Amino acid sequence: MNVSRIALAGGVAASTVLILAGTASAHVSVQPQGEAAKGGYATVNFKVPNERDNAATTKVEVNFPTDHPLASVMPQAVPGWDIAVTKSKLAKPLEMHGQKINEAVSKVTWTATGDKDERGIRPGDFQQFPLSIGQLPEDADQLVFKAIQTYDNKEVVRWIEEPKEGAAEPESPAPVLALTAPATGEHGSAADAKSAGAEADKKTTVASAASSSDTTARVLGIVGIVIGVAGVAFGVLAGRRRAA
Repeated sequence: MNVSRIALAGGVAASTVLILAGTASAHVSVQPQGEAAKGGYATVNFKVPNERDNAATTKVEVNFPTDHPLASVMPQAVPGWDIAVTKSKLAKPLEMHGQKINEAVSKVTWTATGDKDERGIRPGDFQQFPLSIGQLPEDADQLVFKAIQTYDNKEVVRWIEEPKEGAAEPESPAPVLALTAPATGEHGSAADAKSAGAEADKKTTVASAASSSDTTARVLGIVGIVIGVAGVAFGVLAGRRRAA
């Protein structure tokens, strides 16, 4: 009997942990496809789960950070959803590809379309919303996006609390995109390109010097041969004169 009670209590505890874990993880999040390297461009997915049993998610708003504005934001079409991109004027213009950018995307909104009984994210489902974004900042380790999720019963959930390092996860955490180190290699930094160019110039200089030395040696060799031939001819003539 005691064994049965212990097993039952353990099962209840395990179920409770799973339920709490599911609840804690069921929030709007953002993940890159591959890496989101500083100074580069990335494709990211905003994952939106439906947390309600009796309502569908019919609207998702993602607000972009104002401290690190992004000039290029291109959403991918999602069947069953209309997309609206909102831009705002920048207090300080950005420079990208040699051009000044005076405005940046401040918000992207997805609104469900179709029949009322079928549209949106249904209970027990989730939806991903892809975006191409850039140019990512070089002086930040992460970007924080604030998201607002609206259900068809008029309930609004605000995922806007910024997680703090070393602290417990907030009740309604905002999606956070972690940025990785800048890409290197053939598409590396300007310093790498400059270094590679200097090395190439050095190799060219050495090659030119070697070529010049080789040419000089050949000329001197030919001159030596000519002088040698002339010396032999002079000796022959001198011998003939003495014989005569």
